[in-house]
Amino acid sequence: MRARVDHGVASGTFSLDGQTFDVDNNIWVVGDDTECVVIDAPHDVEAILAVVGGRTVKAIVCTHAHDDHVRVAPALRERVAAPIMLHPDDRPLWELVHGTGADRRWDTDLADGVSIEVGGTTLTVLHTPGHAPGAVCLYAPDLGCVFTGDTLFEGGPGATGRSYSDRSTIEASIRDRLFTLPAETVVHTGHGNDTTIAAERDRITGPE
Repeated sequence: MRARVDHGVASGTFSLDGQTFDVDNNIWVVGDDTECVVIDAPHDVEAILAVVGGRTVKAIVCTHAHDDHVRVAPALRERVAAPIMLHPDDRPLWELVHGTGADRRWDTDLADGVSIEVGGTTLTVLHTPGHAPGAVCLYAPDLGCVFTGDTLFEGGPGATGRSYSDRSTIEASIRDRLFTLPAETVVHTGHGNDTTIAAERDRITGPE
């Protein structure tokens, strides 16, 4: 059995700094026919489980802690008995969504360079702050792709106009951690369409 990427979409809202917006989030699930990891937990547990199918979930890996990415993470954890993984720098954002209760906390801290093994492939954690302090991307070289959450989209960097974000930081993260990946790497984003490292690098810096 070979590892693969499965995809769905869930709809809901994103709220921060007193404003709320309707958003569609990508659901990404990586694994083989028997086990998988879920990347982010947006909006709807049933929509996520539909992508998982009957597989064993090894982890719920959060790219960052904005509410549209982690709102149903605790409920999903209850359903699949898998740990929630989050970079600890995103604790303030997590607590805005879930409060400070120990029973609502994530289970495992992510850190730059950590490897997550699933279905015969490896996801490597890249700490890419800027959109959020603890934002991470997940690079899967065997699958030729990187999961960027809200750090990099088709069209450029994620938003930085809200609390806990910084434009120069996200630009440095993209330049130093993502644009150094192979040009053909497919970028699976938190919202919207796929792109490639080459397309976004050329868009920002111009073709080589």
